[in-house]
Amino acid sequence: MNKLIEEDLKYIWHPCSQMKDYETLKPIVIDHGKGSYLYDVDGNEYIDIISSWWCNLLGHCNPKINAAMKKQLDTLEHVIFANLSHEPAIKLCQELIKVIPKGLVKFNFSDNGSASVECALKMAFQYHAQTGQSKRTRFMCLSEGYHGETVGALSVGSMDLYAKIYKPMLMETIHIEAPDCYRCPYGKARDNCQCECFVNAEKEFERYGAETAALIVEPLLQGSAGMRIYPARYLKKLRELCDKTGVLLIVDEIATGFGRTGKMFACDHAGISPDIMCISKGLTGGYMPMAMTITTQKIYDAFYDDYGKGRAFMHSHTYSGNPLGCSAALAVQQIMREEHILENAAETGKYLTAKLQEKLADHKNVGEIRSLGLINAIELVKDKDTKQPFDAKLRTGYQIYKKALQKGLLLRPLGDVLYFNPALNIDKETIDKAIDRCIGSMDEILK
Repeated sequence: MNKLIEEDLKYIWHPCSQMKDYETLKPIVIDHGKGSYLYDVDGNEYIDIISSWWCNLLGHCNPKINAAMKKQLDTLEHVIFANLSHEPAIKLCQELIKVIPKGLVKFNFSDNGSASVECALKMAFQYHAQTGQSKRTRFMCLSEGYHGETVGALSVGSMDLYAKIYKPMLMETIHIEAPDCYRCPYGKARDNCQCECFVNAEKEFERYGAETAALIVEPLLQGSAGMRIYPARYLKKLRELCDKTGVLLIVDEIATGFGRTGKMFACDHAGISPDIMCISKGLTGGYMPMAMTITTQKIYDAFYDDYGKGRAFMHSHTYSGNPLGCSAALAVQQIMREEHILENAAETGKYLTAKLQEKLADHKNVGEIRSLGLINAIELVKDKDTKQPFDAKLRTGYQIYKKALQKGLLLRPLGDVLYFNPALNIDKETIDKAIDRCIGSMDEILK
């Protein structure tokens, strides 16, 4: 066994992993990356079709982002962000204000997605406390939602895989049954329904709206739930319901932001603007840990007063506003604009979806292929007619994942949902290779 692998297993506890699995599937030590490709220390090639947990927006070792970070490194690596500032952070806000939903104007920096969600929850809670609505202390979320791994973020998630054992530690939150368009209880289709399932949200708002501080949602795409996609109409109706009841709307655009869904932000599909928005992942192109919680002037003003009044938002992170992260994020915005990334990704997204439909729509174990921008999810089932899933104990998706690694494709399914979520500048040749490697892996496991 490679010495580096031995040392890895000796010291490292990998994230979101049962380490016993590593007895048979050893960690792959990556040496370098270029574009949509990764290369291990033995020279093996892997197509990173999942953008390394959805954050690698513009390819590995993008030369323009590299250059921006190298230049910044010689000037300032980090500085306390309380009462001090720097040009990259200021310029980044100037750039983002051009592309974020209208009405969002104030940026609070943190260092990862979970932290930005924690910030949003605290911000919403304190806002109500300081505007005479102290009874609004609870939070709503959608079932099967996921918003991160910290205690507050887990509390507003609904994935037992991540949260069940920690239930005694978590806040008691209100869970709205989320849309499940593949297994719609009303027998409707995603593209032409009237969101009949919205009655679930209306019921919970009627019961708990007066005591709710905020509703947090993943807009249009519930990622960890298996890339579940729901209609923009549903998100628009949530915005209207929040307006009607005085509940703040928090959108978690950590996974959906910066062109992943075909528009700059998923909110843009519904033409809505939230009260608070969380962003991370693609913000820096996957280069640096950085996140933001962005809010309105109205919410900001509720905290603005003399220090002695105790209304300040006493929330901080050591690496808030890190100059290296800001420089990477600025380079991302420049590339998005100058290289027409959204327009090109729209064409590539159509190509990817068409190819998957052509090759897999009739597969006996493919229940649904759902797409949004360049994101494509392939839900595998035991029985296509009844939509019966495979026995979870078989770990069918995991078996395909292992086979795909042998063929040079990094998949990492969500249960039995295989998904493609590549860098926005992936080329069609690489897409073709990835599809062939995916199908080859499926055939060997599902034969």
